[in-house]
Amino acid sequence: MRSTDLLADAFGRIQESVRSTVEGLEVDRLNARPETGATPGNSITWLVWHLTRIEDDHVADVAGHDQVWTEQGWADRFGLPLDETDTGFGHTSEQVDAVRVDDPALLVGYHDAVHARTLDYLRTLDDADLDRVVDERWDPPVTLGVRLVSVVNDAGQHIGQAGYVRGLLR
Repeated sequence: MRSTDLLADAFGRIQESVRSTVEGLEVDRLNARPETGATPGNSITWLVWHLTRIEDDHVADVAGHDQVWTEQGWADRFGLPLDETDTGFGHTSEQVDAVRVDDPALLVGYHDAVHARTLDYLRTLDDADLDRVVDERWDPPVTLGVRLVSVVNDAGQHIGQAGYVRGLLR
Protein backbone atom coordinates (compact mmCIF):
# COMPACT_ATOMS: atom_id res chain seq x y z
CA MET A 1 0.00 0.00 0.00
CA ARG A 2 1.26 3.46 -0.89
CA SER A 3 1.27 6.38 1.54
CA THR A 4 -1.21 8.22 -0.64
CA ASP A 5 -3.59 5.25 -0.35
CA LEU A 6 -3.47 5.67 3.42
CA LEU A 7 -4.19 9.38 3.07
CA ALA A 8 -7.11 8.64 0.73
CA ASP A 9 -8.50 6.21 3.29
CA ALA A 10 -8.17 8.80 6.07
CA PHE A 11 -9.92 11.48 4.01
CA GLY A 12 -12.60 8.91 3.12
CA ARG A 13 -13.27 8.29 6.79
CA ILE A 14 -13.81 12.00 7.29
CA GLN A 15 -16.29 11.99 4.41
CA GLU A 16 -18.19 9.06 5.92
CA SER A 17 -18.33 10.84 9.28
CA VAL A 18 -19.57 14.06 7.67
CA ARG A 19 -22.39 12.15 6.01
CA SER A 20 -23.40 10.23 9.14
CA THR A 21 -23.29 13.38 11.27
CA VAL A 22 -25.27 15.63 8.92
CA GLU A 23 -27.76 13.39 7.15
CA GLY A 24 -31.16 13.05 8.73
CA LEU A 25 -30.86 16.15 10.90
CA GLU A 26 -33.41 18.91 10.78
CA VAL A 27 -32.07 22.30 9.74
CA ASP A 28 -32.72 23.87 13.14
CA ARG A 29 -30.53 21.22 14.80
CA LEU A 30 -27.76 21.66 12.23
CA ASN A 31 -27.66 25.39 12.91
CA ALA A 32 -28.14 25.20 16.70
CA ARG A 33 -25.25 26.22 18.93
CA PRO A 34 -25.09 24.36 22.23
CA GLU A 35 -24.75 26.43 25.38
CA THR A 36 -21.32 25.77 26.84
CA GLY A 37 -20.95 28.64 29.29
CA ALA A 38 -20.66 32.33 28.51
CA THR A 39 -20.22 31.72 24.78
CA PRO A 40 -22.24 29.18 22.82
CA GLY A 41 -20.34 26.36 21.15
CA ASN A 42 -20.08 25.87 17.42
CA SER A 43 -22.96 24.49 15.39
CA ILE A 44 -22.72 21.33 13.31
CA THR A 45 -23.14 23.53 10.26
CA TRP A 46 -20.19 25.71 11.20
CA LEU A 47 -17.98 22.74 12.12
CA VAL A 48 -18.62 20.86 8.87
CA TRP A 49 -18.36 24.02 6.76
CA HIS A 50 -15.08 24.96 8.47
CA LEU A 51 -13.42 21.53 8.19
CA THR A 52 -14.42 21.42 4.53
CA ARG A 53 -13.17 24.95 3.87
CA ILE A 54 -9.81 24.08 5.46
CA GLU A 55 -9.45 20.93 3.35
CA ASP A 56 -10.44 22.86 0.23
CA ASP A 57 -8.09 25.76 1.01
CA HIS A 58 -5.07 23.68 1.99
CA VAL A 59 -5.32 21.06 -0.76
CA ALA A 60 -5.89 23.72 -3.42
CA ASP A 61 -2.83 25.57 -2.16
CA VAL A 62 -0.46 22.59 -2.31
CA ALA A 63 -1.95 21.31 -5.58
CA GLY A 64 -1.77 24.72 -7.25
CA HIS A 65 -5.39 24.83 -8.32
CA ASP A 66 -8.45 26.94 -7.51
CA GLN A 67 -10.61 26.15 -4.53
CA VAL A 68 -13.81 24.17 -5.14
CA TRP A 69 -15.59 26.84 -3.03
CA THR A 70 -15.23 29.47 -5.73
CA GLU A 71 -14.48 27.44 -8.86
CA GLN A 72 -17.63 25.32 -8.61
CA GLY A 73 -19.90 28.06 -7.24
CA TRP A 74 -20.31 26.77 -3.69
CA ALA A 75 -19.65 30.23 -2.23
CA ASP A 76 -22.65 31.54 -4.19
CA ARG A 77 -24.83 28.58 -3.23
CA PHE A 78 -24.11 29.06 0.47
CA GLY A 79 -24.59 32.83 0.18
CA LEU A 80 -22.83 33.55 3.46
CA PRO A 81 -22.17 37.15 4.54
CA LEU A 82 -18.44 36.44 4.63
CA ASP A 83 -15.54 37.09 2.31
CA GLU A 84 -15.27 34.19 -0.13
CA THR A 85 -11.70 33.53 1.08
CA ASP A 86 -12.92 33.01 4.66
CA THR A 87 -12.28 29.53 6.07
CA GLY A 88 -13.60 30.16 9.58
CA PHE A 89 -10.21 30.41 11.24
CA GLY A 90 -10.47 32.85 14.16
CA HIS A 91 -14.19 33.42 13.79
CA THR A 92 -16.02 35.48 16.38
CA SER A 93 -19.28 34.26 17.86
CA GLU A 94 -21.16 36.53 15.44
CA GLN A 95 -19.33 35.08 12.45
CA VAL A 96 -20.10 31.53 13.65
CA ASP A 97 -23.78 32.56 13.81
CA ALA A 98 -23.59 33.76 10.21
CA VAL A 99 -22.68 30.29 8.92
CA ARG A 100 -26.10 28.73 8.46
CA VAL A 101 -27.73 26.47 5.89
CA ASP A 102 -31.33 25.82 4.90
CA ASP A 103 -30.58 22.37 3.48
CA PRO A 104 -28.26 19.70 4.92
CA ALA A 105 -27.54 18.51 1.37
CA LEU A 106 -25.62 21.74 0.80
CA LEU A 107 -23.06 20.82 3.46
CA VAL A 108 -22.74 17.24 2.25
CA GLY A 109 -22.58 18.32 -1.41
CA TYR A 110 -19.78 20.78 -0.78
CA HIS A 111 -17.85 18.25 1.28
CA ASP A 112 -18.31 15.57 -1.40
CA ALA A 113 -17.01 17.96 -4.08
CA VAL A 114 -13.94 18.84 -2.00
CA HIS A 115 -13.37 15.17 -1.18
CA ALA A 116 -13.47 14.27 -4.88
CA ARG A 117 -10.93 17.00 -5.66
CA THR A 118 -8.69 15.80 -2.82
CA LEU A 119 -8.77 12.21 -4.11
CA ASP A 120 -8.03 13.41 -7.65
CA TYR A 121 -4.97 15.23 -6.32
CA LEU A 122 -3.78 12.28 -4.21
CA ARG A 123 -3.89 10.06 -7.33
CA THR A 124 -1.27 12.32 -8.95
CA LEU A 125 1.24 11.80 -6.14
CA ASP A 126 3.80 9.17 -5.31
CA ASP A 127 5.52 8.66 -1.98
CA ALA A 128 8.50 10.85 -2.93
CA ASP A 129 6.17 13.82 -3.53
CA LEU A 130 5.21 13.81 0.14
CA ASP A 131 8.73 15.02 1.05
CA ARG A 132 8.31 18.25 -0.95
CA VAL A 133 8.48 21.33 1.29
CA VAL A 134 5.25 23.34 0.96
CA ASP A 135 5.66 25.89 3.76
CA GLU A 136 8.98 27.33 4.91
CA ARG A 137 7.44 29.60 7.56
CA TRP A 138 7.87 26.84 10.16
CA ASP A 139 10.91 25.24 11.74
CA PRO A 140 11.24 22.59 10.51
CA PRO A 141 9.66 23.47 7.17
CA VAL A 142 6.36 21.72 6.45
CA THR A 143 6.35 18.97 3.86
CA LEU A 144 3.40 17.98 1.71
CA GLY A 145 2.93 14.80 3.72
CA VAL A 146 2.87 16.69 7.01
CA ARG A 147 0.42 19.26 5.60
CA LEU A 148 -1.99 16.55 4.41
CA VAL A 149 -1.82 14.71 7.74
CA SER A 150 -2.46 18.02 9.49
CA VAL A 151 -5.61 18.55 7.40
CA VAL A 152 -6.84 15.04 8.25
CA ASN A 153 -6.12 15.62 11.93
CA ASP A 154 -7.94 18.98 11.98
CA ALA A 155 -10.92 17.53 10.11
CA GLY A 156 -11.05 14.55 12.46
CA GLN A 157 -11.16 16.81 15.48
CA HIS A 158 -13.89 18.99 14.02
CA ILE A 159 -16.11 16.15 12.84
CA GLY A 160 -15.72 14.59 16.28
CA GLN A 161 -16.91 17.86 17.79
CA ALA A 162 -19.86 17.88 15.38
CA GLY A 163 -20.78 14.34 16.43
CA TYR A 164 -20.64 15.41 20.05
CA VAL A 165 -22.91 18.40 19.32
CA ARG A 166 -25.34 16.08 17.53
CA GLY A 167 -25.51 13.96 20.69
CA LEU A 168 -26.05 17.04 22.87
CA LEU A 169 -28.97 18.20 20.74
CA ARG A 170 -31.01 14.99 21.14
